[in-house]
Formats: sequence, C-alpha cells, structure tokens
Amino acid sequence: MRRISVALLSLVTVASTAIAQDAAKTVAGGGITLAGWQGSLDKGEKMTINDSKLEAYGKGAMHVITGPAVTYWDPKNVASGNYTVKATFHEPKFQGLNSHPHPYGIMIGGNDLGTDNASMLYCAAYGSGKFIMRGFGPAAFKMNGGGEANAAIHTAAVGSEVQQEIAIQVTADKVTCIINGTTVGSYDKSAVVGAGKLKSTDGVYGIRFAHNTEAHVSGFTMTKQ
Repeated sequence: MRRISVALLSLVTVASTAIAQDAAKTVAGGGITLAGWQGSLDKGEKMTINDSKLEAYGKGAMHVITGPAVTYWDPKNVASGNYTVKATFHEPKFQGLNSHPHPYGIMIGGNDLGTDNASMLYCAAYGSGKFIMRGFGPAAFKMNGGGEANAAIHTAAVGSEVQQEIAIQVTADKVTCIINGTTVGSYDKSAVVGAGKLKSTDGVYGIRFAHNTEAHVSGFTMTKQ
C-alpha cells in the first residue's frame, strides 16, 4: 500500500509541476499600442489585457507576445458574405515561452466582442503540425475536438523558428481553414452558425493567440470572393 501511495504522490507532483510551468506569464510592458486595435481575454480569465502585448512591427506588420490567451481586432475590420481572411505568422522561437506547443491564427465572425455575449470562430496552427478550429458562442465550442495533424502545417524543433500562412475562407455553404495553401478543415456553414455557436459568419475579423506565445504577423488581409 505504501508503494502505491508513493507512486500516486509522484504522479500528482509531476502533474502539478506541469500545470505550474504552463501558467500564463505576465508580459513586461504589455498592453495594446497598435492604433485602432482592441483585445479581450477569455471569459473568466483573472489576468488583464495588459498582461499580453500587441504592437506595430515594421511596415504593416504586428508583434504579439502573450501572457494570457487573447483575441485582437480592429472594429473597422468587418467582413460579410463570401470572403477570405489570411495572415502569415512567424514564430521566432517555437515553444520559447511555454512547456508545450500553443497555437495562434485567424479569427472571423466576431460579434459583441469584448462582452459576455461575444461570439467568434478561429483557426489556429501549432508548430508541432496540428491545427484547431474553435470558437465562442458565447460558451467555448470545438469543430475538430482536440485538434488534427496535417502534413501541410510546418513543424519545428524546440527553439527554432517556424512560419505558417493561415486563412479562413467563407463561402455560401462552407467555412474552411487553409494553412500554407492546403485545406486542412472544411465545415458546413450550418454546423458553424446557430445556437451555442456563431451568430453569423458576418462580423469583425482579427487574430487569436493562446497563452505564452510570440509571433510576428504580416500580410493580414481580407478579400471578397
């Protein structure tokens, strides 16, 4: 019995250490300094938007470092009908701020952002070769469970740089995530819009980052189909 207790205690200690190592960290000099942009943390988050950082980076690019997970947007960036939103995400040091891979990507369909009734959908990639399609409606929902691997998603060794071009395309009946030019996930619009999910695929578009991540974002554009 003593051996079992010691083993269980060891497992609990390892699990607790992993959770502690993965806690969101406060970013020094955090806040939003990119003109016109806003941000919000996930509902129930105890940290503040100033614990992550969004700033301009060179000509027309952005630099993001997170503490807590965050969604960023400019209210004037609104898309409707059929459209594609895309950007290139350059992670200078894969897993540089975290103990395991964390994702970042594109957000669309933002409505009531910054409120308890916010709804949005995002597609995000990991430098380990996986992607997730998730959202808030306003409760969190998942389109592909815990995520899926795809050979089109670039991978990197810990400490190395990695880059992903991520896009979400909305058509009359589909919402599709495209990473590095390859469709990695496509969903019927009827499965994305409705009770507990998006209010509409029309809305504000922006970017989404998990906690403890860093990337430069360039080529952030919306095109009508």
